Amino acid sequence: MANAPQVFTTEPAQGFIEAGHGGAPKHVEPSLLGLEPYQIVSVAMLVLLAIVFFVAKAHKTIAGGLDSRIAAIRTQLDEAKRLRAEAESLREEYAEKIRFAERDAEAMIRTAEHEAAAILETARVEGEALVARRQRMAEDKIAGAEREALAEVRVRAAQAAAEASRTIIAQQHDREADRRMTDEVIASI
Repeated sequence: MANAPQVFTTEPAQGFIEAGHGGAPKHVEPSLLGLEPYQIVSVAMLVLLAIVFFVAKAHKTIAGGLDSRIAAIRTQLDEAKRLRAEAESLREEYAEKIRFAERDAEAMIRTAEHEAAAILETARVEGEALVARRQRMAEDKIAGAEREALAEVRVRAAQAAAEASRTIIAQQHDREADRRMTDEVIASI
């Protein structure tokens, strides 16, 4: 171990061993900046207390900052909970509206089906009534045409009868028969 650091050497350190009392080595306390060990401990305690004092203030500042972050996060969480509750209430409200809308749509469909059935029934009844009216009108026209035909037939029959009676009267009656009839009519008056 030629290159080993001095920490691992087995030789006693110079300055820490003092000769005395029959040649026995005496332990010598190390000193730092001319201070004794109890003085070094006192200075270290003062430094530690100063650090604790200043760090405690820093700790309060850090704790205050963390507390404010915690409060902000808690506020955000509360806001998130409130927003979630609002969203859930809105979701429930809209779900209820959707249910009502579905019920209304079903009711509208049923109403429309009933109205369509009623319209079809009305159209069927009106169609039958129209057919019946048209049939009556056709029958009335036919009856009118029959009446006109009968009237025309009667008129022609009357004309034919009058013509036939003239012809018959003209053939069978002469002047003498006319005079007799005239005298009978005058006598009856």
